[in-house]
Amino acid sequence: MHNSEILITSIEVEQTYLTVEQLASLCAVEADWVLQHISDGLLPAHKLDSGNWCFSSAQLTRAKRILMVERTFDAMPELAALVADMQEELDSLRRRLRRAGQS
Repeated sequence: MHNSEILITSIEVEQTYLTVEQLASLCAVEADWVLQHISDGLLPAHKLDSGNWCFSSAQLTRAKRILMVERTFDAMPELAALVADMQEELDSLRRRLRRAGQS
């Protein structure tokens, strides 16, 4: 696979948004789980003009992280979201270190 093929695939994923039902299906949860986490401010989402919610691939990753912590440790949603916050911060710092090492 050439680098150009990888780049095109990455762009297509970022421009594709998931619905509540699709996100719930990919996380193997009910749509109510997704809506409750949005309502509690634990899972960011974009609200369309139609009133429907949509999610990016980064938000899918966050939902899966929250769910994993909730299920593995029987954690409260707020605690699971805090762990997801820390994982996202670590990911950001790792990307910054990689970029700094390349310059």
